[in-house]
Parts: sequence; structure tokens; C-alpha cells
Amino acid sequence: MASGLAALHEEDPTFLFHVDSELHQTVISGQGELHLRVVAERLKHRFKVDFEMIEPRIPYRETIHAPADSKYRHKKQTGGAGQFAEVWMKIEPKERNTGVEFTQTLTGQNVDRSFVPSVEKGVNSACIEGVIAGYRVVDVKIDFYDGKMHPVDSKDIAFQIAGKAAFKEAFLKARPCLLEPIYEIEVRAPEDCLGAVMGDLSSRRGRIMGTDSADGYSIVKATVPQKELYKYASVLRSLTGGRAFTQRGSATTRKCRVNTSRP
Repeated sequence: MASGLAALHEEDPTFLFHVDSELHQTVISGQGELHLRVVAERLKHRFKVDFEMIEPRIPYRETIHAPADSKYRHKKQTGGAGQFAEVWMKIEPKERNTGVEFTQTLTGQNVDRSFVPSVEKGVNSACIEGVIAGYRVVDVKIDFYDGKMHPVDSKDIAFQIAGKAAFKEAFLKARPCLLEPIYEIEVRAPEDCLGAVMGDLSSRRGRIMGTDSADGYSIVKATVPQKELYKYASVLRSLTGGRAFTQRGSATTRKCRVNTSRP
């Protein structure tokens, strides 16, 4: 598959592909649906590979609405050296697009400071894996403020497991939600098609930000969820008889889409 995609790209530079490590998909792009269908047929017949083309997954993000805390104890005894760690943790939401911040405010000698990186590693692992739907966690502040340890059984792996579990437990208490990627788009269409274009954008949960006109075209600026833009170019061409075109910017904004306390 990889060698076939690379060969087709060499022959046709307008055909692009990349492997999305987060969504675990190989994403292909080209000049339109017909272009991609032709490429797919060539890949199947020339390189003898079988595959299925599906809609690309959406890179949602997970975050929280409220502060929460948890106290998690990891204890394991298997006959030999055991494992013991207890982590007390607080989490709270941060401003949008500020990332994940891990802090520690330990006092006293309940937990050796050498275990702080272990707890952080466990928290980072949970943030990458996600908690409610398997998407990355963003815009959360974590405070490891106390805990307990055992002079013999406490070790790195025990605090990693306890840190990860404590974070997930607190996250589920903190009114978690999904953030949806929103794209800014600009559509240029003939004036007689303006109503149809705006109506279609509204049906896609789009928000019209403004309209303008230039060179005989009406220009519509809007923000639309990424999920609703799949095959939009084909729909736009059908609505306007092939007389409109669009530009899509980056996903600069996100909004809360799902509010849940359980996966």
C-alpha cells in the first residue's frame, strides 16, 4: 500500500497522502472525488491491494468545565515485591488553546519528590489516550498536591499507574466534554445562488459571519464544523451549477459539542 501510494504521488504530484498517527488512518487528497476514485482504481489494479475508502475521522479534543479532585490508591501484592502508591490530585479547566499544565504542591514527607516525574508521566499518558472518547485532552491544569508511599513497595511504575488513574477519576467528575474543530471558510458564488449557498451552510451547523460582493460574485464568510465539510465541494458544485468555489482556512476555533460524565 505504502509503495503504491508513493509511486502514484511521483506520477501525479496533485495526489497527496499522509498517515495520521493520532487517528490511525491513511488520508488521501486530490483535485476532487473523481480524481480520488481514479487513483483508488489504479492502486487496486496495478499494485494488487484491497482497501476501503471511508470518511476521515475528526480530531476532536477532550476537556473539562469544572474543577474536581481525586484520591487514588494503587496496591498490588503478588507474592514477591509489591506495588504501592497513593496520589491526591486536583484538576481545573484552563483558557482555550493553552494546553495541559502539570504542577506539584507537595508539602511534608508523605511522598518522595523523586516520584513526581512518575506521576506526570502517568498523567501525560492519560492525556494522550483520552478519557471519555479516546481523543487527546487539552486545556487542563493538574495539581499533584499530596499522597502516600511505602518504603519498600513504592516505585516508579506504581506512581505512574496511580497518577494515570487519579487523573481519569478526577476528569470524569469535572463535567468533561468534547471540543469540535471549526473551520473558517469563504464561498464565492453567483448572486442568484446566494440563498441556496447560505441555506446549505446553515443546514451544516454553519454560522454566517458576513457577506460581501466583488467582480459579480457574492462572497459568504462562515464558520462550519469540520465534520460537516466532507464532500462539501461536490455539493456546492451541484447547488451552483459549477459556478462557485470555496476557500478553507485552518481550524482556529473549537466549541464544546458533548457534555457527559461517562464514556
